[in-house]
Amino acid sequence: MTSAISLDDAEDAAKLIAFGMRPRQRPAKDRSYRALVVKYRTESSFRALVERMARGLGLKILGAREDIGLALAALPNSVYETKIEDYVRVAKQRGESERLLHGIIHLAVAALAFPRPSDLANDGYTGRVSSEAVDRTVRDTCDLLREKAAATEAGDDTPADAPELERVWSAYAKRPEASLTKDGRLAMNSTKGMIARALNFLADQGFLAVAGAGEDGWYRTTARYQLQVRELAATSAFDELIGLGIVPLSSHGTLRVPAPSDMPASRDGDEEEGLFHV
Repeated sequence: MTSAISLDDAEDAAKLIAFGMRPRQRPAKDRSYRALVVKYRTESSFRALVERMARGLGLKILGAREDIGLALAALPNSVYETKIEDYVRVAKQRGESERLLHGIIHLAVAALAFPRPSDLANDGYTGRVSSEAVDRTVRDTCDLLREKAAATEAGDDTPADAPELERVWSAYAKRPEASLTKDGRLAMNSTKGMIARALNFLADQGFLAVAGAGEDGWYRTTARYQLQVRELAATSAFDELIGLGIVPLSSHGTLRVPAPSDMPASRDGDEEEGLFHV
């Protein structure tokens, strides 16, 4: 028999969703938020109410934990959905090729952060990525796809029905790795500039945290990003990128470039800020 839902429960459900939509709000710093997360995790009827209410708003609940709070993602065509077209427009770039290039960069970041299924499934796993590693990985992917096209006698003209990743290798490979604007800043139409935007965007949303200094510094993944990538892993594009076998691993499962000894260690007690910006 289903427990009766009170108006107080409905108000609490709305409050919990509102907390989840605040990027920098954490249960550890708000007692009421923490109490609502506990209620969500322990009371099945309240959990069902929150999930139905979120779905009605065009949101999906990826998870709820006392350390990160309520993790939300926008459903397709939701008013809260951030589309790649909007992301590219904010970057002041236009065109289908730009959309695809930004998309493949985000796929590469996710694949490098969690290169193995066991990494993605392990709640205690922390991945690390850098601008240099992402650029090298995508360029390696471009080289492999170029060889694949040559092997099928496709030459420089990629077939219109080729997979999405195969259709962008030429555009990425021809893009300069880094170029400067007139005032000495990294140009946003270079691959390093596009990757820097992606990493900064993910850090702003609480998906990554800075783990090393410098232009090519390392970022570590947060629990929120792991939940988000689990959703992404269900897409064919992600499977295709992983299937290319480009993501480099050492025997310890960390990135091979640079050596694992060069990578910054996670600091115990680091707090994760931000939340998926729906």
